[in-house]
This record gives sequence, C-alpha cells and structure tokens, in this order.
Amino acid sequence: FFSLTRAHQQQRRVTMSVNVGKLSAEEKEKMYSAATTEMEYRVELFNKMVGSCYEKCIDKKFKDGDLNVGENSCVDRCTSKYWQTVGIVGQMLGAADQAAMQQGR
Repeated sequence: FFSLTRAHQQQRRVTMSVNVGKLSAEEKEKMYSAATTEMEYRVELFNKMVGSCYEKCIDKKFKDGDLNVGENSCVDRCTSKYWQTVGIVGQMLGAADQAAMQQGR
C-alpha cells in the first residue's frame, strides 16, 4: 500500500518480473489484486492532494481562465510539500516494515 524507497521498489519489480511465470493462477490473482489496490491508493492520494491544494491556493471567484502567478506559485509549493511528506512517511513505513520482517526471521 505505502510508498517504498526507490531501491526497494526496483528490487520488487525485478523479483516479480522474474517469478511471475512460475506463479499459480491464485498467486497471480493476488498480485493483480494488490496492484489494483495500490493503484486505487495512489489515485486517492492524488485526488486528496488536488483537493487540498485547490482549497488552499485557488481563488474561488474564477476571474481568469488561467492561474495567476500567486496561485501558480502556491500550487507548486503545495504539491511539492505534499509529495515530499508522502515520501517521508513512505520511507518511515518501509523502514518499520523492514525492521518487522527482520525480527520475524
């Protein structure tokens, strides 16, 4: 569900691409379900970011068809901070998950 570090994501892709052919139909269905859930999570995350930054940055009077300089700057900062925060939380959760997996060995 959660964002993983780039190295961990890359390792998972390599591992999954090598082993997919050896999976049973049930295992493939589980992988497809997990991928679908991940995509839904990312779409929800994106939609929350859009809503949050819209409420914070956009003038509700809609005087112009385009964003003004202040709105554009605000949206840029807002989205940057949002993704930065998501990345930090993802790293923390990934580290906690990895620590839990190592304790379970």
